[in-house]
Amino acid sequence: MRANKINLTLGTEKIYEDAEFYLSENDRIGIVGVNGAGKTTLFKVILGEIPLDSGTISFEKKRRIGYLEQEMNLCDLECNVLDYLLKARPIEDLRKKQVSLYEKLASATEEKAKKYMKELAKIEDLLEYYDCYHAENILFELIEKMQIDISLLDKKVKELSGGQKSKIAFLHLLYAKPEVLLLDEPTNHLDASTKEFVTTYLKNYKGMLLVISHDVPFLNALVNQILYVDKTTHKIEVYKGNYTDFMKRREIQKMEKERLIKKQEDEEEKLREIVLQYSNSSGKRKRMAESKEKALKKLEKKRIERDITYKTVKLNIKPEREGSKIPLKVNNIYFSYGERDIIHNLSFVIQNKERFLIVGENGVGKSTLLKLLVQQIQPREGNIWYGSKTDIAYYAQEQELLEPKKTILENVDTKGYSEKELRTVLGNFLFFKEEVFKKVEVLSPGEKARVSLAKIILKKANLLLLDEPTNHLDVETQRIIGENFRNYEGTIIMVSHNPAFVESVGVNRMLLLPKGKIMNYSKELLMELQEKNKEG
Repeated sequence: MRANKINLTLGTEKIYEDAEFYLSENDRIGIVGVNGAGKTTLFKVILGEIPLDSGTISFEKKRRIGYLEQEMNLCDLECNVLDYLLKARPIEDLRKKQVSLYEKLASATEEKAKKYMKELAKIEDLLEYYDCYHAENILFELIEKMQIDISLLDKKVKELSGGQKSKIAFLHLLYAKPEVLLLDEPTNHLDASTKEFVTTYLKNYKGMLLVISHDVPFLNALVNQILYVDKTTHKIEVYKGNYTDFMKRREIQKMEKERLIKKQEDEEEKLREIVLQYSNSSGKRKRMAESKEKALKKLEKKRIERDITYKTVKLNIKPEREGSKIPLKVNNIYFSYGERDIIHNLSFVIQNKERFLIVGENGVGKSTLLKLLVQQIQPREGNIWYGSKTDIAYYAQEQELLEPKKTILENVDTKGYSEKELRTVLGNFLFFKEEVFKKVEVLSPGEKARVSLAKIILKKANLLLLDEPTNHLDVETQRIIGENFRNYEGTIIMVSHNPAFVESVGVNRMLLLPKGKIMNYSKELLMELQEKNKEG
């Protein structure tokens, strides 16, 4: 793939300016850059969804491209999971076209017959490419390796949990057999066992892979090159090695750039002193001042500019009041979807200021349990008791609490705050000036995550229920919220597949679903659970 002097401006914002890069056929490339640099936009350009102002991105020959979006639009799919997966390879449609062409061929003129034969040859090539005689076996082998419960295949796609949708969307993409894979935050929602399989599969994938991810261990395990989209210069640069190698190279580059800038500044200062000292003189001194002034102007034209330091999220989360000694008790609760038991005779007690982690494979009821705790749904049996001073704030995994048709400002509107106060909080989450009037439906997943965090801050609750709060957030923002949640003077119950974040928050205990087993937290236990996930 070659990008040749690509230029793109969206609205008033310049994204790429004469940017260039070249990628080889079987490269595994991690795409990185600050929020808004143009990473996902690059995928949209490659797919032809966003036209460039000028320049080209092209492949040496035509390629079948597969794309896993950061936000999967599977919520309204009425078809069952198996039908959705089978459609990834259009074998049935190709066979119907094949039968139709054979029927036409029987009564065709010589000229038409040649045309139909060419079309049939193309269809036969595609059927061979999709391995039509073994395709279903390939699909069921993938289903087994991704540890997808066979019972899910008859369920409607829209009924799946967030983690299950991620697995099914990924499986659909892999089964489609693309020659180029574009993956946007592919490990969001994936449990440890699925992530392990996906990493191994992608390592052995025969084709070009481009992946946008904030998951550093995943990038380090997978990629051999980093494509850096620079928001300051609007250029694109390719670095050999994984993410850690890239960061080391960038640090060396920054140090060298700073050395050159300092050297240039010192030289400019010396030239200015001479110009000031001798500009009003005559003779040789005046001529020297004029010469140095010309040299200064040349130097200023070639000046190396420092990179812009982008603002980071500011988080200061404080409960309005001290919580109850026991904020919450779960007493023998049961919950089912239809005939399928999700939560079975579960009991536990949460202590004030505790950090409580819910773990388990996708689909075992982690998000369901949080929805029960926040009273979005009710248990079939048993009850949930709340302390008299318990104030709850809930962060939903799929951002379903946000209202897409309303603006950012309308979504965070909270009783007791003036517009100025709301806008100050939004500024801390990097929404400035007129940006607060953007509708949520046009925001990126990372921006929606920041709006949801802002809503939590404004609630000043003393019990936080967090469902995968680091999904879609860059590494620096993850670090900031991890530190703040560690120092938070309230109670946290959370679901997370992010070990680094879990460690930073300071979890006390873990609940393992579906067993309902509660244990003290330790890093060793968490790693052991991840290994069990890989085995089973």
